Amino acid sequence: MPQSAKLPDCLSDGDYAVLADFRYEMRCFQFFSGEAAREAGLTPQQHQALLSIRGGAGATQTVGELAKRLLIKPNSASGLASRLEEQGMLEKVGSADRRSVTLRLTDKAEDLLAILAREHLAELQRIRPLLRDLVDRVGPKPTGEDR
Repeated sequence: MPQSAKLPDCLSDGDYAVLADFRYEMRCFQFFSGEAAREAGLTPQQHQALLSIRGGAGATQTVGELAKRLLIKPNSASGLASRLEEQGMLEKVGSADRRSVTLRLTDKAEDLLAILAREHLAELQRIRPLLRDLVDRVGPKPTGEDR
């Protein structure tokens, strides 16, 4: 694994504490996000898919782009898209030969995603100071300061 030129070879207890605290805060956010999605009638992965599509260029995405964004295989992304289509959350817009399929959210998905986005942005605002503090604690201290 490549080492950063800015970090010393020997890590301090504080370095490990920052990493542990960061992982904890990220898991707390993931837990919050999963619960919010489930309360809205979606799985966390479905919510992530809708958000990925909405955040894409032109609020559309191909199945391949969705797979890349969700870090899943294209056939898994295709199945996920089909399930969302069955729920009335997205439309598949294909070319005549069906080799290229574009995914687009329905009004139903847009409305649901707007509610979830507001909740998530409010949570990010709440944890922003915690995350900022953690990021500020990363890396070497200025010269002359003890690690």
